[in-house]
Amino acid sequence: MTDNADKKYLNIKDVSQRTGVPDYTLRYWEKEFRQIKPERYSGIRKYSNADVEIINQIKDLLYNKKLTIQGVKKFLTKDKRKKVQNDTLFNKENCIDTKVFDEIKQELEDILKVLEQ
Repeated sequence: MTDNADKKYLNIKDVSQRTGVPDYTLRYWEKEFRQIKPERYSGIRKYSNADVEIINQIKDLLYNKKLTIQGVKKFLTKDKRKKVQNDTLFNKENCIDTKVFDEIKQELEDILKVLEQ
C-alpha cells in the first residue's frame, strides 16, 4: 500500500480512508457543499488537500458539533465573511453576528456549571 499523504490529488477511495467518511457520503456532500470541488479527469474525482481539509471540517461540524447540513452551510458561508483583516484577538466586536458569540458563551457557562457539580 502506498502512502497517499504526499499526493497532490487523491481519489475518492483515498479521501474516504483518510477522513473516515464513506465514498457515497463524499459524493452527497459534493452536491450539498459548494466548497468541495474535486477536479475530474476522465470522470474520476481528484480531491486536493484543500478539499480534504473542508471535508474534515464538515465532518467535525456534523458529527462532533451536531450541526445540521443547513447549519454547516451557514457556518461555512459566515466563516468566510468573518475573517478579521488584522491579527487582533477574536472578540465580540469583530463578529458580524454576535448571536453566535452569545450562544458559545452560554454553552461554555453551561459546561462550567456541569463541571462544578
